[in-house]
Amino acid sequence: MANNKLLRMDNVGIVVENLDDAISFFEEIGLKLEGRAMVEGEWAGRVTGLESQRVEIAMMVTPDGHSRLELSRFLTPPVISDHRTAPVNALGYLRVMFAVENIDELVSRLTERGAQLVGEMVQYGDSYRLCYIRGHEGLLIGLAEQLRTK
Repeated sequence: MANNKLLRMDNVGIVVENLDDAISFFEEIGLKLEGRAMVEGEWAGRVTGLESQRVEIAMMVTPDGHSRLELSRFLTPPVISDHRTAPVNALGYLRVMFAVENIDELVSRLTERGAQLVGEMVQYGDSYRLCYIRGHEGLLIGLAEQLRTK
């Protein structure tokens, strides 16, 4: 057995076309912009296997400081595939789920910004109200509000 120890999940990466709009959308959900940078150079290509690349990234962090989204906009090489409209039963990474308060108010704000409810808002027993939305650029986002039990 290995002696290493998992410390945490650092971030989830999402590739977008418009970084400014993606930042604004995730700020509406409640994440904060932690920083922006250009990622390029020989080392970056060795990590991703893409050789020469120029990628503008924005790191978004949840209010508790424990979870991050790395939003990326590829300048080079060009994007070669688009999984944003894949249904929820597609193989591979699919969605990000956020725990929220006042899910109805948040969904209302997000739909005013163009997000669409995928199915419907449902209640899971007496534990959660949850839904999936298609947000900025069709990204699939899960929202869950834990219900207060007595």
